[in-house]
Amino acid sequence: MLVAAAAVTALIWLTSPREELGQPIADQGREHIAVGATHLPYNSNPPTSGPHYVEPASWGIYQSELPDETLVHNLEHGGIWISYSDIDPATKQRIEMLAKEHPNKMIVTPRSEDDAKIVLASWRRLLKLERFDEDTVMSFIKANKNRSPEPDAM
Repeated sequence: MLVAAAAVTALIWLTSPREELGQPIADQGREHIAVGATHLPYNSNPPTSGPHYVEPASWGIYQSELPDETLVHNLEHGGIWISYSDIDPATKQRIEMLAKEHPNKMIVTPRSEDDAKIVLASWRRLLKLERFDEDTVMSFIKANKNRSPEPDAM
């Protein structure tokens, strides 16, 4: 009886709609392009779908910017990209610690073109923050990680 109850609870959790956190962004497709190839502009800043390079980045924390076209491929694989611009060292450290505590399918990079201090991106969804809020960041990760065309890749 306990196993049946657990199975029903799991089924309800798996089939329930997840909280929609962040701004929905229209899908721009999943075309692979050569490194350096030109393409139509992305429809969000940073991009959440669209043309991207064949090779994604390795998951982790980076101290320098990576091409958007590389990171869109990580989003296609179900990843969460946390980018930041003009934040203080303590906030940067908090973001990096969070990523180290939850390393699966996470990328953290600086990004000079961001129009908010902290931006969370997943496939077709963005959340822009002016200050770090761990509960909000974790809610976004939980709601959006692996919600992509290829969540089982890499």
